[in-house]
Amino acid sequence: MMKSTVAFLVILCMVRATESIWLTLPSSGTKCVSEEIQNNVVVLGDYVVVSEDHTHDTPTISVKVTSPYGSNLHHAENSTHGQFAFTTHEAGNYLACFWVDGYNHDKGDVSVNLDWKTGIAAKDWESVARKEKIEVSAFTYFHDSFE
Repeated sequence: MMKSTVAFLVILCMVRATESIWLTLPSSGTKCVSEEIQNNVVVLGDYVVVSEDHTHDTPTISVKVTSPYGSNLHHAENSTHGQFAFTTHEAGNYLACFWVDGYNHDKGDVSVNLDWKTGIAAKDWESVARKEKIEVSAFTYFHDSFE
């Protein structure tokens, strides 16, 4: 019982949280979020503009994600949604910046939902489970055919 509790606590310490962040972007200016991330960590991000005014087109934004040394990891313009994914190659502060595109400046603030996942939280556990199920089934079939 003690070993399983210790193993659970070790795994719990290794799990990085999924952070969903709501940003309110001013009509002019930039908002950035950052996270200190170690080397060789998987990072996934999904972002979407949330329009509360359904009578007009959804405003568009620009997004730029950079590494601690300024390498461009993701850049998008005129977007209402998007995603980025990368594995870190250097430890440090990773930065994601968002701003409202030029022709949307007169429409007021823009809300953006950012889902930022790192480490184990970024793993696609559903596909892993399906793959393991296939491997177990194949082993069972292989094993049963020789009995």
